[in-house]
Amino acid sequence: MTEQSGHATASRTVWLDTPERYGRVSRGFHWVMAALFAWQFTGALLYVTIGDAALTRLVGGSHFTLGFTLFVLVLLRGVWGLANLHRRPAHPGAPGRAVAAGHGLIYLLMVLVPSLALLRQYGSGKPFAPCGIPVMPARETKIEWMMLPADLFHYWLGFTLLVVVLGHAAMAFLHRRLWNETVLTRMT
Repeated sequence: MTEQSGHATASRTVWLDTPERYGRVSRGFHWVMAALFAWQFTGALLYVTIGDAALTRLVGGSHFTLGFTLFVLVLLRGVWGLANLHRRPAHPGAPGRAVAAGHGLIYLLMVLVPSLALLRQYGSGKPFAPCGIPVMPARETKIEWMMLPADLFHYWLGFTLLVVVLGHAAMAFLHRRLWNETVLTRMT
C-alpha cells in the first residue's frame, strides 16, 4: 500500500462508521439533531407549562420549520445509517437486541411524529413553505380525515419521543457508570 492510498483509507475511515466508533457524518447527524430536538422539546414544554407567552413564541415559533428540517435530517440519517450498517459498532446478544429495539423505536417516532404533522398541515389547506421553500400550496378546503391523526397523536407521540430520547441518554450514562462501558465515546 502506498502512503497516498493509506492516507485516503485513513481519511475515509474518519468520515465513515467503523466497528469501533461512528464516523464524523453519523456523529454530525446525531449531535445536530440532538440540539434541534432539544430546542423543539423546550418549546413544547414551555407551551405546556407557561402557555402562550413571549418566551414560548420565541422558542416555539420555529416549531413547524424545525420539525420539517428534522424530518429531512431523519430521512438522510436513515439512508446514511443503512449505507453504513455493516461497518457500525456491533451490539451482540440480548443486550444488542434491546439496543436495536430502542434505536428502532426512536427512529419510528422521529419519522411518525413529523409525518403526522405534515399530514395535518396538508389537510388544513394552509400553505407550508419552511425557509421559503414551497412544500404545500394553499387550498380552499380542509380534508378533515388528514387532520385527525395528528390532532389525536402528534402531541402524545412527541412527548413519548422525549421520554424515549431521555431514556436513550440515561442508558449511555448508565453504561459508563454501572458497567464501565464507554459506549458514549463511540458517538463523541
